[in-house]
Amino acid sequence: MAELTAQEVKRAGLEAGLDGVGIANIERLENAPPQMQLANIFPECKSVIVTLRRIPRGVYRGIEEGTHWSNYTFYGYNRLNSLFRPLGTYRLACLIEDHGWEAVPIYPGVPEAQPTREPVRTGQVGADVFPAIRIAAIAAGLGECGWSKVFLTKRFGPRQRLGMILTDAELQPDPLVEPGSICSRCMACVRECRGHAIPHISEGKTVRIQIEDKVYEWADVDMGKCCLTHHGMNKEVSPFLARDFPGLKLNVAEQEMSEEEAYKLSYTVAGGTWRKTDEFPTGNLVDYYKTMLSSTGYYAVCGAGGCIRACMMSLEKSGRIEATYNEPFRKRPAWKLDYQGQVQTEADAE
Repeated sequence: MAELTAQEVKRAGLEAGLDGVGIANIERLENAPPQMQLANIFPECKSVIVTLRRIPRGVYRGIEEGTHWSNYTFYGYNRLNSLFRPLGTYRLACLIEDHGWEAVPIYPGVPEAQPTREPVRTGQVGADVFPAIRIAAIAAGLGECGWSKVFLTKRFGPRQRLGMILTDAELQPDPLVEPGSICSRCMACVRECRGHAIPHISEGKTVRIQIEDKVYEWADVDMGKCCLTHHGMNKEVSPFLARDFPGLKLNVAEQEMSEEEAYKLSYTVAGGTWRKTDEFPTGNLVDYYKTMLSSTGYYAVCGAGGCIRACMMSLEKSGRIEATYNEPFRKRPAWKLDYQGQVQTEADAE
């Protein structure tokens, strides 16, 4: 049986359709909390392989223009995370096992979730263990977290989704990316986040981790506000909520919900039905949310105005990433809604 090398793993990953593969040794992640600890999934793990697949820039075009939302769910999230990227990860896992090593493909979940049941064996943590995929990607040398907590690579900036494989094969780890070599802390993400979820650097609210001799730091994002906005409970990003709940005046900037509270509210509304009336004849609480949720089991609304689109535009303009295009992404003034769902003009903004 041929020896399995890091170079062979990366070559096979690219041939399988992935856009990037990075490798960390397990020691780089040994200080993770127990509920995120990779060794609690695979105690014999020696190497952590992180896979990525790009989000095409054009996925955001429809939301940028304010005319087409479904691409964001299909190609920016659900199908990219549940089909396109996992297919390459699966094929790479199979190649590793063809070399006689065990390969554990990991689907990225919500690492902040608490265990749902008691341990099934004495001395273990309860299910489910979910690693922090972005921190694993830092450890695998693929990039760093930007100020908004979104993962950045030198090639695509914020435009990728990540996966992971744990293996007992001992592979050469990649060098770590230098902190601050991609994110310039320009605060574009803060200015354009319609969820008001990303604190400005002047507020001093940060998360800091150390891997080997390098320290990485990003904003301590308000995940309750982020989740409410991402899942369309914020009229500043959602003409759908504005249409189906015209009298609702929910100012997300004033909310103090936890992420779990925001998920409960968002998904209850998205999947909810009510009696059919002349005012709301479909019986869905919000038609678009129900349609997307029924089609994919997921729905995304906000269009990542700050954390991805504004970040992407800033990085492209400054030349800090490799992806280049013939035309700038934003060609017309950005559309804006207020928290009541009313269209804002430049005069209103002033």
